[in-house]
Amino acid sequence: MLAKVKSYALCGLQGFLVDVEVDVIHGMPSFDIVGLPDTAVKESKERVRSAIKNSGVKFPTNKITVNLAPADVKKQGAYLDLPIAVGIVKASSTELSLDVSDCVMIGELSLDGSLRAVNGILPLLISAKEQGYKKFIIPEGNAKEAGYIEGVEVYALSSLKDALNLLSNKVEFKKVDCVSYNACDNEQSFDVDLSYVKGQAFAKRAIEVAVAGGHNILFVGPPGAGKTMLARCVPTIMPDMSFEEALETTKIHSVAGVLKSDEGIVRLRPFMSPHHSASPISLVGGGQNALPGIISLAHNGVLYLDELPEYTRSLLESLRQPLEDRVITISRVKASVEYPASFMMVASMNPCPCGNYGSKNGECKCTLSQIQKYRAKISGPLMDRIDLQISVDGVLYGDLVSDKKEESSAEVKRRINIARAIQRERFVNDKVNVNAEMGEKHIKKYCALDKECEDIIKSAFNSLNLSARARSRIIKVARTIADLELSENIKPSHVLEAVGYRSNLSL
Repeated sequence: MLAKVKSYALCGLQGFLVDVEVDVIHGMPSFDIVGLPDTAVKESKERVRSAIKNSGVKFPTNKITVNLAPADVKKQGAYLDLPIAVGIVKASSTELSLDVSDCVMIGELSLDGSLRAVNGILPLLISAKEQGYKKFIIPEGNAKEAGYIEGVEVYALSSLKDALNLLSNKVEFKKVDCVSYNACDNEQSFDVDLSYVKGQAFAKRAIEVAVAGGHNILFVGPPGAGKTMLARCVPTIMPDMSFEEALETTKIHSVAGVLKSDEGIVRLRPFMSPHHSASPISLVGGGQNALPGIISLAHNGVLYLDELPEYTRSLLESLRQPLEDRVITISRVKASVEYPASFMMVASMNPCPCGNYGSKNGECKCTLSQIQKYRAKISGPLMDRIDLQISVDGVLYGDLVSDKKEESSAEVKRRINIARAIQRERFVNDKVNVNAEMGEKHIKKYCALDKECEDIIKSAFNSLNLSARARSRIIKVARTIADLELSENIKPSHVLEAVGYRSNLSL
């Protein structure tokens, strides 16, 4: 007898329909799975056999053939255990009448018949919903994740036996309740705050500008100047994620298998800080199954690279494409997938090998050639993609013990929220979220410059030997500064400040 059950599998962040066709016929007992299954799918034979027996259903002693259509696409992971088991029971049992016509099933089986949570349930259900499917059976462990999808009927069950009872209408099960997303629930207490940072007014202003427009920023200064502290304050002033951003970020974390099951959705903007010994594959993604890397996990958040020159040249150069295109394409023998990678890069480094070049509190003992060699570890094209390049010096003892009240992160965040709201309204008809994402057509449309502004940029272009890309980034930063000051037009003072964020790192 032939049975057909619908399921879904993943390719990157996109799910695709898999028709699980099960044929149980008389003949020598055997169990074959065809349709380009990977090792995890092939091994499902033993999991399915034990799960069916331990669910109180007789496993057929016949010839069993399972076809996973489309047959020319590789099927990876354990998503298909449940539909294979249900298909075998439907094709072989005369006692159970299972209605599987309009239901999509996804889940991994344990030997005792219980359902185990799987990675990527959110993109799987979203893809299935977009293709018209409304009813789903998934593992109980994925219930919270599925609760954020509206307009679907999801049953989160604990075992294969429950799934069989539901499909045969023997037992009624409660559907997963739809959960509403409220950005106000995203509040979190941080261990750091801008009010804890003494002095460093210039650097704190630069952070505010960078976050307001989504710009990349680099801190250069001696050890102990507070570069890491400043970088870790960035999440405290970032705007709360919208539901669309949270959903997109959650899809990536779900596929990568790092989503916490008790949360269901990523509410806080990611802050990823890879060690300098990280491999390029761990950063950009890849591996046998082309999984997302750290830069994709930082999507809609922050990628922090401490001691930038300590990272390998190949790893740093791999950042150039996602910094420009805000996506990363991973091509492997088995798959070629594209993951979003729209993150704000925050980096820090010493100005020289000893760390004291240009410091008022220490004496540099490095030669000019040593400094140049040290800085040459970071290529010009990569530096060109960093909008704000800030010199940070040590803080005087008097500033450290001062009772002067510093501005808190909450106060800065309020101004940033206003600036971001202006940008959302400006780009409502464009596929752009923040000023840093503007292309040349957006710059021409939204960043008109008068003659005085053009003269300032021209002077900086010639004196600092800037590239065309650097010019565009200065204009974007000036646009952000204007937004923070609630100015409709870019003024000379805005351009001067933007130029100042790129002009203080020369030898």
